[in-house]
Formats: sequence, C-alpha cells, structure tokens
Amino acid sequence: MTTYKDRMTEHDLRAEIVRVSRLLWEKGFVAATDGNVSARLGSDRIIITPSGFSKGFIEPEHLIVTDMDGKLIPSYSRGRRELRPSSETPLHLEAYRQRPDVHAVVHAHPPITVAFTIAGISLAQCVLPEVIVSLGSIQTTAYATPGTPEGAGVVRELIRTHDALVLDHHGAVTVGKTVFDAYMKMEKVEHTAEISRAARQLGQVNLLPIEEVRKLIEKRRLALGLPATYESEFCALCGACGKGADDSSASISDESSVANLDTDEISRLVTQAVARELGTK
Repeated sequence: MTTYKDRMTEHDLRAEIVRVSRLLWEKGFVAATDGNVSARLGSDRIIITPSGFSKGFIEPEHLIVTDMDGKLIPSYSRGRRELRPSSETPLHLEAYRQRPDVHAVVHAHPPITVAFTIAGISLAQCVLPEVIVSLGSIQTTAYATPGTPEGAGVVRELIRTHDALVLDHHGAVTVGKTVFDAYMKMEKVEHTAEISRAARQLGQVNLLPIEEVRKLIEKRRLALGLPATYESEFCALCGACGKGADDSSASISDESSVANLDTDEISRLVTQAVARELGTK
C-alpha cells in the first residue's frame, strides 16, 4: 500500500514544512525563533527546521536532514554548512521512535496553552467531545529544561497514546500522519485552551457525563486500534471523574458526585471553588 511518505518527495516535504511554519508564525503560536517542525524522510532520516530561524521567514533550502540519532547529514543540507539541528530534535526523534504511525511532528508555544501550564491548570478535563476523539485527553508533561534531552524523556510514555501534549511551562507538541495534520492538532490544542479560558471566566467548567466520555474513548480506541485497557489508562491520567490524580475544575454542584467523595476531597473542592470566586472579584 502506498503511504504518505512514499507519495511525498523531499521537495514536497520542504514546501509543506515551510507552509506550516509560516502558519504557526501567522497564528502567533511561535515568536522570534521559537518552535520547530519535522517530517519523516524515509525510514532512517527526518527533515526538520534548523536552529535560529524565524518560522515566518524560513525557506525550503533552510531545512536540514538528520539521521535518527539527530546527526546532520551533510549531503542533504543543500550546502548550508552553518545550519545546525534544532535543540528540540531529540523530542521529535522520540515521538517517531514511539509512534511508527507518525510522519510529522510540530512543536510550538501557543500562548493561552502555555499560560494554562503556568497557572497550573490542566487541559485534560473531558469537556469537548471532538478533543477526546481526535486527540485523546490533552495531558501536561512533567517539566523539562527546554532544548535538552530531558524533553524526549517527558514525552516518551505519553506520546504513545496521545496526539497532543502540553509541555509544562514551555509549549506543546503534536503529531500526525502529515505535517498539516500535526499542525491542525496544534490549532485544536490552542482552541481548546481559548474555550476553557472563556468557560472559566463565565463560571465553572462542567464536565461531560462519564457515560458519554466512555463512548467517546471507545470511539477513539477502535479508530486507532488501541488495546482494551485504553479506557482505564485514559481515566487514570485524566482524573476528572474521580478515577485519577487531579481535577482542578470539577463541579461540586452534582449531589451524586459529592456523595461519593470523602471529607478531604470535598474540602479541597470547596477551597478551590472559593478561590475561583474570589479571583473574579
């Protein structure tokens, strides 16, 4: 069967990466020399934006090729000896190692999404059906110093079952079957952050009913061929329905939900509700 990487020539990939890089810049998802975009180029190479270039002004000849260890392949670098791989190349390579189905990676700094991590607010809550189906939950990774190999480590496990991750105090990374597919997922992440911010300004964030969440999770699981354990793993990471680690925006107005909480949990939710209310005054 002909695959995306078989159909796309290096010339095509360079053009698509430049197009997406400029979209990231135009949308305000990157500033200055922030962000990077890459695509598979065969089984043993990737093509990626270099270090030190504004994504709004990058040209096809600026893109470089590395092997799967991140080493520059000079014969594919169009004679631009001063170009060097992005410092975030290890993050991209880790995504490709963990996801053979992925052919493109986008890393950007969408501002509202980053603001949520700085405020310590997760975007993982199950509030938008299309996000659950298309991305899974939008998890936030542990903090990693930007531009270091630590970035690969914090995405290693999560990227296996998620198409979008928020990088704590840093940005976001999305993966896709094409460069444009990965870019559209980045748009979806920032759009989710914008909707979540608006909902918080208007009042509390109401979660989807758990039975609806289960249906949406199953739809994603079947579409991607994920294991039967995916639902329990999904809920353990999210925690919004009480099965996982954290729910910074759970509603305390649902009597059936409150009845299942212990005293400490009720106190925590009341404290959070009061803090949110005081923050709006």
